Amino acid sequence: MADPARWAVRLVRRAVSVSLDLFRVMVPVLVAVEAARALGVVPYLAAPLGPVMELVGLPPAMGLVWATAILNNIYGAIAVFGSLAADHPLTAAQATVLGAMILVAHGLPVELRIVQASGPRLWFQAALRLGGAVVLGLLLSAVFRVSGAYAEPAVVLWTPRPAGEPGVLAWMAGQVRNLGMIFLVILGLLAFLDALEAVRATRLLGRVLGPVLGFVGIGPRAASLTVVGLTLGIAYGGGLIIHEARSGDLPERDVFHSLSLLGLCHSLFEDSLLLVVIGGRLAGLLWGRLVFALLAVAVLARVTRALSPAAFRLVFWKPPAPLPDDFR
Repeated sequence: MADPARWAVRLVRRAVSVSLDLFRVMVPVLVAVEAARALGVVPYLAAPLGPVMELVGLPPAMGLVWATAILNNIYGAIAVFGSLAADHPLTAAQATVLGAMILVAHGLPVELRIVQASGPRLWFQAALRLGGAVVLGLLLSAVFRVSGAYAEPAVVLWTPRPAGEPGVLAWMAGQVRNLGMIFLVILGLLAFLDALEAVRATRLLGRVLGPVLGFVGIGPRAASLTVVGLTLGIAYGGGLIIHEARSGDLPERDVFHSLSLLGLCHSLFEDSLLLVVIGGRLAGLLWGRLVFALLAVAVLARVTRALSPAAFRLVFWKPPAPLPDDFR
C-alpha cells in the first residue's frame, strides 16, 4: 500500500470485478425466482417435502416453510412459518430441526449458481445441501428424541405481519439496493483483506485455523476467504472465492472443499439468530450445524483426495473461465 491512490484504484477495480462476477450469476436467477414465486410454484415444490418433514418428526405442513426457504430465502420462510405456527405448534426440538434444515438448504437457485461459477459441479452441490439438510435433521431429531431435550413448546419471538404483494418497480428497486449493498460490503472486505495481508495477519490466520481447515481439506491460502463465508455468507465469501478461483491462485480442491463447507455452514451467526425467532435453539442451529459440516466435508475430502485429477474433474469439478489479467 505504498501508493494509496494506486491501491485505491486497484481496490475499486477488484471490487467491480468481484461484484460483476456475482451479479452475472445472481440477477438472472433472482428474476427467475421472483417469476416462479409470482406464478405460485412454491406449493408444488412443497408437496413432495411433506413425507420428508414427517421423516424428521415435523408436521407435513412445514414442507411449505422449507420449500419457501429452498426457492427464496430465510426471511420468506420465517414469514410462511408465522402464518402456520398457530395451527401447527412445534416443540423447541422440532423448531431447531426445522431451523437447521433451513440453514443448510436455503436460497439454492442463487447460491448454487454462485458456487457453480467457481468450478464445483452443480449436481453434487445441490445433492450435498439437500441431502445434508435431511441427514442433519434426522440426526438432531434422533438426539432430541433420545435425550428428551427441548421437549417444551417452542417460543416464537416474532411473527411478521402479512404484507401486500410488492409491485414490479418496488421489487426492482429493492433488488438494486441489495446489489448496491453487496458491492459496498465486497469493497470493504477487499480493503480489510488487503490490510490483513499488509500486516501479515493472513499468515497468522492460516496457522491458527490450519489444523481445522486442513482436517476438511482446505489449504491455508483459502483460510481467510473461508472465514468470510462462514461468518458473512456465500454471497460475500463465495464472491471472493469466484474471483480467486478464476485467477488461478487457489488449488481446485481447496476451492471445492471450501465451497462445500460453506454450502453446509455459512453466515453462522446472523442466520442462526434469525432461526432463533421461530423457537430454535443455538445448540443445534449453530454448533450442531458447524460440527456436522466439518465432519461431512472431512469425509468428502478423504474421498476426493483418493481420486486422480481427471476423475476429480469428471465427477466434482469444471474449471471456471480464467480471470482477465487486468482484474487479477
